Amino acid sequence: MIGKRVFISGGAGVIGRALVEKLLTLGADVFVGDIKAKPEHWGLDVKYRQGDLNYITPEEVVTFNPDYFFHLAATFERSVESYDFWDENYLHNMRLSHHLMDCLKNSPNLKKVVFASSYLIYNPELYTFPVSAESALRLKETDVIYPRNLCGAAKLLHEVELRFLQHFNKNRYETVSARIFRVYGKSSKDVISRWIRSLLKGEKLTVYNKEGLFDYIFADQVAEGLLRLAQSGAQGIVNLGNDNARRVSDVLKVLRKHFPDMQWDEMESNDPFEASQANMDLFFEHTGWKPEVQLEEAIPQIIEHERKAAESSLPTEVERNVLVTSISKKIPLLNSLKKAICKLGDNRKIIGADVNPSCIGAYFVDKFWEMPRLSNLSIEDFVDYCKRNSINIVIPTRDGELAYFSEHQQLLLENEIYVMVSSPSSVEACLDKLKFYNELSKQGFPVIPTVDDISSINAVSYVVKERFGAGSKSIGIQLDGESATKHAKSLSSPIFQPFVQGREISVDLYIDKLGMVKGCVARERTYVVDGESQITETIRNQALEELCSNLAERLQLYGHVVMQVIIDSKGFFHIIECNSRFGGASSLSLEVGLDSFYWLILESSGYDLKDYPFLRLDVEKKLVRYSADVYF
Repeated sequence: MIGKRVFISGGAGVIGRALVEKLLTLGADVFVGDIKAKPEHWGLDVKYRQGDLNYITPEEVVTFNPDYFFHLAATFERSVESYDFWDENYLHNMRLSHHLMDCLKNSPNLKKVVFASSYLIYNPELYTFPVSAESALRLKETDVIYPRNLCGAAKLLHEVELRFLQHFNKNRYETVSARIFRVYGKSSKDVISRWIRSLLKGEKLTVYNKEGLFDYIFADQVAEGLLRLAQSGAQGIVNLGNDNARRVSDVLKVLRKHFPDMQWDEMESNDPFEASQANMDLFFEHTGWKPEVQLEEAIPQIIEHERKAAESSLPTEVERNVLVTSISKKIPLLNSLKKAICKLGDNRKIIGADVNPSCIGAYFVDKFWEMPRLSNLSIEDFVDYCKRNSINIVIPTRDGELAYFSEHQQLLLENEIYVMVSSPSSVEACLDKLKFYNELSKQGFPVIPTVDDISSINAVSYVVKERFGAGSKSIGIQLDGESATKHAKSLSSPIFQPFVQGREISVDLYIDKLGMVKGCVARERTYVVDGESQITETIRNQALEELCSNLAERLQLYGHVVMQVIIDSKGFFHIIECNSRFGGASSLSLEVGLDSFYWLILESSGYDLKDYPFLRLDVEKKLVRYSADVYF
């Protein structure tokens, strides 16, 4: 495995953690995707992608270009599943497995797929009985199948999907599905680990069907078995168990050796008695190995692990929500934020705020706040609202509020409220178009000439706009000198720029908290109404992207910003302005890989964005904005 690239879904789980350690010892290059946070003891040698893998893109996986794929991510309940498991099973078993292989099926370097399947695929009539059995049935790979529950059915479906893919890719990669039996391990949700945690708290156990026979296999041994399957020539279906069924009463006897005062209540159950065991002959034929660790050796390890975990007093996870201000009718922004939250896989809610209680955006958030005007809202009252509603991220969306949040950014941060806004000096430089020109033109940037006295510049025609705030507000375009002077009288603080004919380009950027540009996407505004793009499409222009990135870093901006540029007929750039917030059509840039809201949430949670690269799509996309009806 030295130098081999290995992608593991669900790698922070009980089997995955053991597998990662083994792979690192063997010198593999490991990339883990999991909805859980990265284990603290994993260093930079483990590439990590936290979030719901239903939202991972083919680019994220194919860029890593794995040699091996271990698919461990899954969701489980007890053998008898609850009604609520209907949706969970579809999303995190059926849909997820299909999506991950859809991302990987054409990966150029893929050699082997190892799928963590389940013995729940076998017909339960083979190994369950109305009374306790004398011995367990050694289930073999050719036994009759009839999935015991939804999870088992999802596992079977993906086994068939892998068989389908291998039929068309048999000369490229192999697939093997390990039908795993009863896993137990450290920090697991299995019954043995749950009992140990209860016993450490001095709690009484609840026991059902203690004469049941199960093939318990230690998670570390599962990891070893999966690794051996990956390195062998095994394909298709292979059992992975201990091949040594033990009664529930045996588990209790082992636990009593470590907890002599333990007590339990035996409860009646309508569930049948299980008596199952893995026939490991085929596995041994492929690998020459069988699991060696038994309950007597593994349980002391779990007790020690759980005791240390209990002593560490890990902080309880608290609710975290996002506040978006001035939501108005910014539905694309809200939808993009929702997608980022889903991608991260957590349950935070979006709270939308606006001074207008009838705004359209109120129908697209989890909770609406009729927010007072900032002139009537003290920062103390704002902090109080955020704390009462568990808000730790604020996304301002209107030019007129950027200065307010920028001014109080440090106070908000001290109250654990993270705002996507630049520093006061950076915000001022973007809001004041005259200052923007004066500062950046001196530094050699091709900013379009901007003056507050029309006699200071000589042009065939002019653009007249407000000096502060949104450039599209009350703008006059391609006016002669007399008309420009007349139009200026209707503005509060007019400034004048020469009109330049050319292609209108918006450049979206995300600048991280270290002041470095994380990603940059240029898009051409092909149809604009009232300053907002109605039709826009992404383009590639490396020189322009580098120019805007340099400018953003020079201005020491933070978060998502948008620069407006004209490219004239000779290909020269004319920088018009910079909006230090998310733009009206910025959602298009997110579609091709500029993951601004996902990065924002990660940074606010203390993650290093080095683990989350900017992966721009190779194809270009076009956005067409139109009115739509939504029914509630």
